[in-house]
Amino acid sequence: MAREYVTIPKEMYLWAIERAGYDVGEFLKTHPDIAMYVEDEKKPTIKQLEGFASSVHVPMAYLLLPSPPVETSPIPMFRGKAGSGKFDLNVYQTVLDVQGRQEWLSDYLAENELDPCPFVGKYDINTPIQDMVVIIRQHLNLEIDWMMSFNTPEKAVNSLVERMEEVGICVFFNGIVGNNTHRALDVEECRGFALVGETNAPMIFVNNSDSKNAQMFTLAHEFTHVLVGASAGYAGFDGEYHDQIETYCDKVAAEFLVPSVLLKENWTTIEECAKKFNVSTLVIARRAHDLDIISDRGYREFYLRYRAIGKVKKKSSGGAFYPTAVKRVGRLFAIHVYNAVRSEQISYTEAYRLTGLYGKTFDKFMTTSI
Repeated sequence: MAREYVTIPKEMYLWAIERAGYDVGEFLKTHPDIAMYVEDEKKPTIKQLEGFASSVHVPMAYLLLPSPPVETSPIPMFRGKAGSGKFDLNVYQTVLDVQGRQEWLSDYLAENELDPCPFVGKYDINTPIQDMVVIIRQHLNLEIDWMMSFNTPEKAVNSLVERMEEVGICVFFNGIVGNNTHRALDVEECRGFALVGETNAPMIFVNNSDSKNAQMFTLAHEFTHVLVGASAGYAGFDGEYHDQIETYCDKVAAEFLVPSVLLKENWTTIEECAKKFNVSTLVIARRAHDLDIISDRGYREFYLRYRAIGKVKKKSSGGAFYPTAVKRVGRLFAIHVYNAVRSEQISYTEAYRLTGLYGKTFDKFMTTSI
């Protein structure tokens, strides 16, 4: 059987390489076969083109188009490199993956006439900060000092996630794209995002490569996005940006996690208060400065030290497979998928696609982990 060769425009190769975040010149040096395709010195077979598509994480069908498609982030991405116009493929793919889950779940809940989350988009940024914080505590059934009852940020994060899932929000944690360990999610690009829209299935994603005390802030920030009905991506508390919703969500999250009255009552040092409230030293320093507990000079000195030391990246301990899978799939989302399979509303094939788990692994996960 004769081989079938494919001809695609040079610009499609270059676009795909740049889209994946590679330097074109360096990529072609290390991939001489691709360089020959680009210069039309050699044509790839379909299988070879599929291999190239896989290496640059682009759908094969895109390469067969006459010109590159226009791709934009489906939600606003604030701060980090992603917020400055750079297209981050890993973040983009993660948003699309969670959107796919949301579309399925929204349809499933509607078809089964299950009650939607009652507070999605119910409020707006004209709600006073203190009032919104009280609203959050009421929805999540939390006391003002709830965060101080945990001896580690991890326990505080887990408790906050449980409360959010109880009120109908699906929460996902992952530090890579799907299950691909070669595609890490850079926290400088995205610490998390909220997907709201006109849906009964609000979703929050948190970058699991971030520190636990930073994840606390991301969860509170994104929960506020759900309340005001605005989808967006979030790349950090220490960035400069000009967006009213982002500024509002930051202020609400800060007051929710570090109430002004409690910080004043418990003030000692930045480091000790960060441990007491289970948040980052940056959050404490900003709160202390805003409340006139530390001076402009004191805050500047702290911030210079903070930036000089740099942000220590969380080292992955590997961990057991199934506890990690619970975070990636999301406990509440997994329960909905499992119920749909058991009631024969979706096939196992569809359930595998939605969860990224297959065969006996899927069965064991569903019967032992949720």
